[in-house]
Amino acid sequence: MSADKYYTLAEGCPFASSSTAVLMRNRNGGGLGLLQDTQLIETLAHFSRERIPERVVHAKAVGAYGEFEATADCSDLTSASFLNKAGKKTPVLLRVSTVGPESGSADTSRDVHGWGMKLYTDEGNLDWVFNNTPVFFIRDPIKFPSMNRSHKRHPRTHLPDANMFWDFHVGNPEGIHQLLVLFSDRGTPQSVRFLNSYSGHTYKFTKEDGSFKYVKIHMKTQQGVKNFTREEATRIAGEDPDYMIRDMFEAIERKDYPSWDVFVQVMDPSEAENYRWNIFDMTKVWPHEDFPLRKIGKLTLNRNPGNYFADIEQAAFSPSTMVPGFAASADPVLQARLFAYPDAARYRLGVNYQQLPTNAAKAPVYSPFQRDGKMRFDDNYGGDPNYVNSSLQPTRFYPDIKGISPESLSVHTEHEKWVGEVTTYTSYMNDDDFIQPAALWKVIGRDPGHQDRTIDNLAASISGVKSPKLRNEVYSLFSRVDQDLGRKLEKVTEAAIKD
Repeated sequence: MSADKYYTLAEGCPFASSSTAVLMRNRNGGGLGLLQDTQLIETLAHFSRERIPERVVHAKAVGAYGEFEATADCSDLTSASFLNKAGKKTPVLLRVSTVGPESGSADTSRDVHGWGMKLYTDEGNLDWVFNNTPVFFIRDPIKFPSMNRSHKRHPRTHLPDANMFWDFHVGNPEGIHQLLVLFSDRGTPQSVRFLNSYSGHTYKFTKEDGSFKYVKIHMKTQQGVKNFTREEATRIAGEDPDYMIRDMFEAIERKDYPSWDVFVQVMDPSEAENYRWNIFDMTKVWPHEDFPLRKIGKLTLNRNPGNYFADIEQAAFSPSTMVPGFAASADPVLQARLFAYPDAARYRLGVNYQQLPTNAAKAPVYSPFQRDGKMRFDDNYGGDPNYVNSSLQPTRFYPDIKGISPESLSVHTEHEKWVGEVTTYTSYMNDDDFIQPAALWKVIGRDPGHQDRTIDNLAASISGVKSPKLRNEVYSLFSRVDQDLGRKLEKVTEAAIKD
């Protein structure tokens, strides 16, 4: 605190003490408060309004600042400015969270970890909203709220409930690939510093001429992947429910800066047309032997938040926050998230959430057709026209100033031609949906004891299912991945129930 800084109320009025109240006192030590006590009323009223709505998912999180450094010139793939020169650095904000539990929950609980990363590029902000798993539980957007509810608390008991968790996944079995990841060792990472991150969705790298490549993004920890056992994660959850927040904060404070190598898998649109897997299906991966990793950058975290609420709790991330050279694909779940995430931010933080310092772009912002609203704290564009196509004060555009084509700025690949029909659609399972989970089960088997640990982790959850019929359906689901897996899972689970 600087020597010339002194205490005031919120409107700037200096006070001689911050710990007094104005009272009409009696001889017995009692006192009646007065409405004229602005300090007391202001303090109490603000305290009752300190909490903003908690995120409905991703509430418990680690946060830090850092930088992304391009390690290669990627202009053959994309016109994105932050990737056009090796060595170019871009400031970054990262927020990594569990998904289902509340803000006060233990961050070592078995869960997927969301990866919200804001790159403050010189052409606006780019948000990478990823997970620490390369696949997901669903591929139909209408199921997104239901899936998350089934992972939360029962509406009557207000307790986590294995019955509704497994009832959802038996009824929506396309998540079997993700379930194997979640209940493997990777479901309980030892720290944010020791986990990888994946885009999951297919995105596009676009170029000035309108051409594009499909990409999936991978971020590989340089610290090595390390995980807790179920027993270790449970013990630490009881001893230190904020373990991951503490681990990251203390590592950065001691200048042990964590870093990740950033890669892309690249697919030409012509390859996508005949590829074995639907590239817009988030329950599938692209095997590396088909599409190898290409390194594009490095992420390093090197600064802790100055204030957690201002920097991390008020941060908002959305896959719709894009820059020229980066675009969304036709993945149906991604298309839904393009709406849902900024909609959640407007509800939680207000319509002007992009003006908050943690969300504000470092690049120039001039958006005079988004005006007014609660908590507007700039000049609101003064008297500039708030309507399009003004002849009195014409709006100037980036391509005109920079001498580039309008197409080079598009975050849509406008040359794509769509021919189809509007239908009411949901996906269905077939035998192909079990090929990649079966391959993953074999990979897990290469690590001694890992298959047994995965079965034990699954059994610990499934043993909470009260319905024998539902448990049998769970065993049948895993038997479609591997018959021996289904048999062992049933044996271990039923033995645990009898005990």
